Amino acid sequence: VQLVESGGGSVQAGESLRLTCEVSGAGNSCMGWFRQAPGKTREGIARISRTGRGPYYVNSVRGRFTVSSDSDKNTLYLEMNNVKLEDTAMYYCAVTSAYCYVRAPLLTSHYTIWGQGTQVTVS
Repeated sequence: VQLVESGGGSVQAGESLRLTCEVSGAGNSCMGWFRQAPGKTREGIARISRTGRGPYYVNSVRGRFTVSSDSDKNTLYLEMNNVKLEDTAMYYCAVTSAYCYVRAPLLTSHYTIWGQGTQVTVS
């Protein structure tokens, strides 16, 4: 299984951006978006099942970001609206063959395969 993120770039605060994560190979059940800002630890921000069930967001992005998946294309999306300066980070998608956790939806160790990341810069 390989993951390829795309869609990152430089945007101004308040604008929108759409990230895409293409998953090649089979076996992923739960899919998530994570980000890491300079000098900070990687944090999970959203996750959803491969079939589009159970979307979950952290408070900092809830209401602004939308996570979705297309099971036919085996692709994960992150629609980012009203971006803020603090959204500047490298964004990674990650998947696991296990079911999405309910109690720890963005537990980093739960996700076993990671993409290379795509940079989002908000100014």
